Amino acid sequence: MALTPTVEEQGSAPELEVRNLVKRFTAQSVVGPLSFGVAAGEFVSLLGPSGCGKTTTLRCIAGFEVPTEGSILLNGLAIEGQPPNRRNIGLVFQNYALFPHLTIFENVAFGLRLRRVGDAQLRQRVGHALELVGLPHLAARYPRQLSGGQQQRIAIARCVVLEPRILLFDEPLSNLDLKLRLAMRRELRELQRRLGKTAVYVTHDQGEALALSDRIVVMSNGRIEQIGSPQEIYERPANAFVADFIGSSNLLDATVVGTDGAATIINAAGLTLRAGVVGHTAGARILAMVRPERIRVAGTDAAAGDNTLNARIREATYLGQDLHLTLRLDGGQELSVVTQGSAARRLVPGEEVVLTVAAADIFLLPK
Repeated sequence: MALTPTVEEQGSAPELEVRNLVKRFTAQSVVGPLSFGVAAGEFVSLLGPSGCGKTTTLRCIAGFEVPTEGSILLNGLAIEGQPPNRRNIGLVFQNYALFPHLTIFENVAFGLRLRRVGDAQLRQRVGHALELVGLPHLAARYPRQLSGGQQQRIAIARCVVLEPRILLFDEPLSNLDLKLRLAMRRELRELQRRLGKTAVYVTHDQGEALALSDRIVVMSNGRIEQIGSPQEIYERPANAFVADFIGSSNLLDATVVGTDGAATIINAAGLTLRAGVVGHTAGARILAMVRPERIRVAGTDAAAGDNTLNARIREATYLGQDLHLTLRLDGGQELSVVTQGSAARRLVPGEEVVLTVAAADIFLLPK
């Protein structure tokens, strides 16, 4: 499987590098081997379903888990043998982990007091951290008096006040409602850019990873499936798992028939289709991937070279801006389509429609 080159392979030494990391709990429960690098100032997300090993990987970087094998390097120096408090790495937890009996000021100051920072410097640094997250006016309150979003900001302030070289985030927005989560991820990305800190972010939310990340490490069953930019991961998934996990996909069993100029001719769902890629051998069994939003309904704007499919609407779900359709092709294969516009709202179950999809929007995957 071809993965996007690491920052080291691209010619720039990573600030943080995970090299052949393995964490073994039992013979059947193993994370790794994993290898990836994170450049200085880069925001990298570890994305995958629950139990895939992303939080274990983060805990190994933070020092709360000891790797069974492999190395973790910070600016080229191995740190896997160092305790967490010696790594100069900050971790923002999923559950905020604020001390309920301490004021917001004292929560943020807690780590500085452990480091015996002088009173004047402590007040200056805590004040600056609270300014960064926009909550200096809440310094005298207690966590119970804050909303979930405000508590998460304080958890971030408590982390950045220690001026760590690396910021780690363990699903920090998962306890927030949708609207607040969207607002917080914008603020989090803006803060990370302002600070210029290297960040590693764990999430199972595909939209979150796409919106926040410079690069995404997609994980499954303790292994890396693909590393790439959000656009690379979405537009050119390495395999069916990535295609299905990132966003929504229609995956059709297909056979390569041959080539036609810059296109590959395939047979899928009993239809002959053109895919805008080459390099596949005739007779090869593959998967043809089409994103739901790339399929057009009714075919009124069909362009030369478009693939045309006849289908019947089985379900239509109105979601405000979008209409989500489930359609059945003449051969029985079902497709998901997402469409917009006033004309789309009049589409109803049972209606027969014509679908068109450009050859460039059909991506071929190994089966």
